[in-house]
Amino acid sequence: MEHFFTIIGGMGTEATETYIHQLNERTPASKDQDYLNYILVNHATIPDRTSYIKDHSQPNPLTPLLADIKAQSQLKPDFFVLPCNTAHYFYDEMQAATDVPILHMPREAVKEIGKKYPNARRIGLIATEGTIYDHIYDHEIEAAGYEFLAPSQSVQEQTNKLIYDCIKDNNEVDRKLYHGLVQQMFDETHCDALVLGCTELSLAQDREPVTDKPVIDSQSILVDRSLAMALKLQKP
Repeated sequence: MEHFFTIIGGMGTEATETYIHQLNERTPASKDQDYLNYILVNHATIPDRTSYIKDHSQPNPLTPLLADIKAQSQLKPDFFVLPCNTAHYFYDEMQAATDVPILHMPREAVKEIGKKYPNARRIGLIATEGTIYDHIYDHEIEAAGYEFLAPSQSVQEQTNKLIYDCIKDNNEVDRKLYHGLVQQMFDETHCDALVLGCTELSLAQDREPVTDKPVIDSQSILVDRSLAMALKLQKP
């Protein structure tokens, strides 16, 4: 297969399914052959990223991630995408293992802030504890000239409940919980825009969207970047 990209997914599977659905839905296609060429590696058994980031005695997700990157690189994809924000803790090691470019999901999300909300200065984040703990969004947001605002313990606990108890465990989005924690984040931090820094939160936004707040959906942005790159490379 010529001109395709590889998706390293399964972190989690339902969130990856949302990425694939949005990708196909946004592809301008009137027949089968108009859709994009891609390979999905749905590696659902990759160890939990947050568990390892918080405790390095836990199984290391980097080992299977590197194995996937190296195996897929032999097929010569045009680029890689990983629809999992927390996995970008390992971005430098993964990119060092391949000559194939890997789209940087948090970086692409932060780039979108200025385009979508040009007057925003104070940027909030809700995400897994691993993503908060590893500071990857802090660095990207501050490097872009914004003030970074972290969630309170109360917001983080509600975010954990939504991500793990509702979505990962039961494939359900609690609308009241999701909308409530977003509202609380705005009320507590007075942020100008809020980044959804977890693909399960992007799934929640897809199913039960917040439409009255300036929200940056990292996975939706990754879909748009993937689509733009693939169309440029795959279409004559």
